[in-house]
Amino acid sequence: MKRFRRIATVNRKFWPKLKWALLLIGAITQAQADVWRFAVIGDTPYSDYERAELPKMLEAIADSQVEFVAHIGDIKSGKDRCDDSLFEDRRHLFNASRVPFVFVPGDNEWSDCDRISNGNYDPLERLNKLRSLFMSDGFSLGQKKFTLERQPGNYPEHTRFRLGPVLFVTLNLPGGNNNWGLTGQPSAEFLARNPVVIDWLKENFALARRDKLAGIVLLFQADPEFKHFNQGFGHHGYRDFLEQLRHETSQFTGKVVAVHGDSHISRIDHPLRDKQGRPMNNFTRVETHGYPIMGWEFIVIDTGSTELFRIEARQWPPAEG
Repeated sequence: MKRFRRIATVNRKFWPKLKWALLLIGAITQAQADVWRFAVIGDTPYSDYERAELPKMLEAIADSQVEFVAHIGDIKSGKDRCDDSLFEDRRHLFNASRVPFVFVPGDNEWSDCDRISNGNYDPLERLNKLRSLFMSDGFSLGQKKFTLERQPGNYPEHTRFRLGPVLFVTLNLPGGNNNWGLTGQPSAEFLARNPVVIDWLKENFALARRDKLAGIVLLFQADPEFKHFNQGFGHHGYRDFLEQLRHETSQFTGKVVAVHGDSHISRIDHPLRDKQGRPMNNFTRVETHGYPIMGWEFIVIDTGSTELFRIEARQWPPAEG
């Protein structure tokens, strides 16, 4: 009986100490969590007003201490011409960014440039012009640059880079049904590019799995219409991509974030479903602001969080008060 009382007395002293030790360990773990920040924009500038405001917004983004900013396509309005002078202006604007700047092309600056209002250009010639201006070496744009690993071959707009435990991947996936064309048969350009896009997607998910990364972020321009795909009648131009994305996401234990523009609807949701129609909870879609509303998405990678990503939509100009 005396021995039991002695043990009970020891336990009353031990458990409070253990409680505080566990709290201390938790605090140390949280203090050691690594944090990175980045920003995404898209579908801007579309007007003279937005062209004047974008440098101010990029300054505000740089002030938020992000590691980089990514523009996921449509650097002009769909009604504006695809002239060299406009491309040069955007290159100058992006290179003025105080933080590294990553650019992913959208349909307004290449696949739609054959419109009469756009100058009746050859879309592939315009895409090659973008490549020569924005993708001529192994670095990002901006006053400060970082290294980009480009996909070998003829698609230098396909890149990847690492930020902490997260792999970032850019893909040439434009709006307008992925440049499928206006008939029931796919365009020659789509048939050449689509397998390359799929291969790049597969290769980078395999890399993320091999290195046991915590997350992968995909940067592309098009809204691939997840809702239609989930209902079984996805658009021809995006069906292969979404089927592969669903498969890769199901085989990846980390978090998947897909950032796109195109629809001009700022939103953060979980629209991808598995084959049984169940939400894929490790998948998040982030759509950027777009004309006529300017803004940017501020994203934090936090290794101390089970969600890994914290995402906040920020309108520009910021609301007063």
